[in-house]
Amino acid sequence: MSSAPTNAPAGAQWFALHTLSGQENKVKVYIEKFKKQEELDDFIFEVLLPMEVVSEVKNNKKRTINRKLYPGYVFIHMRLYDEEHKLINKPWYFVKEVAGVIGFVGGDKPSALRQAEIDEIRARIEAASGKEVPKVSYEIGEEVKVTDGAFTNLTGRIDEIDPARGKLKISVSIFGRFTPVELEYWQVQRAAES
Repeated sequence: MSSAPTNAPAGAQWFALHTLSGQENKVKVYIEKFKKQEELDDFIFEVLLPMEVVSEVKNNKKRTINRKLYPGYVFIHMRLYDEEHKLINKPWYFVKEVAGVIGFVGGDKPSALRQAEIDEIRARIEAASGKEVPKVSYEIGEEVKVTDGAFTNLTGRIDEIDPARGKLKISVSIFGRFTPVELEYWQVQRAAES
C-alpha cells in the first residue's frame, strides 16, 4: 500500500494539524476545496481524517456513527519546506489560517511524521474499514439485561464475547434452567443501567 499519491513531488511530507474539537472534517473539506483556487496543488497533495464506524444504542435503538480515530487532528501530505529546509510561506499561511486549525503539531517549525507513523495510521484505517465497532465493551461474568428480541427483560450472565462479530453468549434463566443465547451487543445493556 503506497502512502503517497503518485503525483507527490520530492519534498512532500506528512504533517499533523491540531484542530479545534469537532472541526476536523470542516478543516479537511476546506483545504481540499480551496487548495486549487489558491493555486496550492503543487504544495498540498492529500488531507487525511482517519475514521471508524461505531454502533451504539440509545433508547433501545441501534445507530451507527463515524468516530474519529484521532480526535483533534488532521493529517496533511504537503510540501512545507524548500530544498534549504526553509518554510514555504504560501502553503504555511494557507493551512494555518484555515478556520478550526490551531496549528501544526510542532509549532512554528513542525517536524514531519515518520513513514512508520503514517503506515500505522493507514493500518488503523484499513483495520476499521468495513467493520462496526461497538461503543460499549463487556466482560465475561458481567450481568446484563436483554432489551430486544424474544428474551426481552430477562437478565443473564455473559459467558462468551465475540468482539469481531459484535455478539455475546449469555446464560439466561428460563423456567429455572439456564439457557445459553447468542445476542448482539446492542440487544443488551448492563443490568445496573436498567
